[in-house]
Amino acid sequence: MPRPFVSVLIDTYNHERFIEEAIVSVLEQDFPASDREIIVVDDGSTDRTPEIVRKFEPQLRLLRKTNGGQASAFNAGIPECKGEIIAFLDGDDWWERNKLSTVVHTLQNNPAIGAVGHGLYEVSESGERVFCNTPNREYECYLRSPKEAKQFTELMSFLGTSRLAIRKAVLEKLLPLPEEILIEADEFLATFAVAISGCRVLKEPLTCYRLHAGNLYQFSEFNEAKVERKWRSLECLVRDLPPRLTEVGVSPDVVQLLTAPIWIGATRSRLSLGRGRAWETAQIEHAAFRQAYSHASIGYYIFHAAVLMAACIFPPRLFYGFRRWYSARGIARIRGAIGKATTAPSLVVRNARHP
Repeated sequence: MPRPFVSVLIDTYNHERFIEEAIVSVLEQDFPASDREIIVVDDGSTDRTPEIVRKFEPQLRLLRKTNGGQASAFNAGIPECKGEIIAFLDGDDWWERNKLSTVVHTLQNNPAIGAVGHGLYEVSESGERVFCNTPNREYECYLRSPKEAKQFTELMSFLGTSRLAIRKAVLEKLLPLPEEILIEADEFLATFAVAISGCRVLKEPLTCYRLHAGNLYQFSEFNEAKVERKWRSLECLVRDLPPRLTEVGVSPDVVQLLTAPIWIGATRSRLSLGRGRAWETAQIEHAAFRQAYSHASIGYYIFHAAVLMAACIFPPRLFYGFRRWYSARGIARIRGAIGKATTAPSLVVRNARHP
């Protein structure tokens, strides 16, 4: 069977400390250089990122554009890709050496599947492995029923940018992406791709996902600019994803299940910025509770009722500020003495991984 040509699409913005490691991890793949190309889309970096990328020419192509966010970077880069398969990589992450060969082999052996994801290592800013996140087994996922939709929402963490590879024929059906999605455009890509053609999620951790102060989606300290960017991107997903999914035949109950977590995240982000009313806080916290837990003890229901009462009394910004303070100090452990709530069995295995 002839090996398909692969395009590696690296999106980057102000990654001068990390972009070289990302590129080198692609160049050192156990996959023939003659069967792949590398395209780097620089989304208007103001640091040395473009200068560092140019050191690797002509082994790659650099596309520069004004800053517009992740969706606009994908819109610029995907049409330039010549490969039958496009493998995505953020400029602050890197791949294990067998990433491309494993993903391509999976797509070759599963011609009906349009996308592949896999496990990952979480690494510190300096590159030390901290956790290994993998699915508890290999999964094949579609969006044909509520059960599959619930499964997909758990597997989504294995279909983020640096874990995601999609056939170009599938990507051509969803372009252009809404450019208001400044971050989390990978969620739009993955959800739509799985709706069209399904995906396979591999157990192997093939990507190192870096946690650092510059992360635009995952951040430990409250930052108004980052929260606003996240809110506006999630709001766009809530607005634009449902009609696109409906167009390709996804049922309304599945669409609702897929977008409910995004709606909760978007609304919490908006309220934490002080934009909204206390009754909205109570509404969204109750919705989040119902989504997260299948059963709770009487004590836990009393605790939840107290949380909702506080949400009704305090302004949203104050409520979420206290919630962050409460979480940061580990006080959440106290509620275990009050009662417990039961979550659905997890598909995710998260183990400490030390270097």
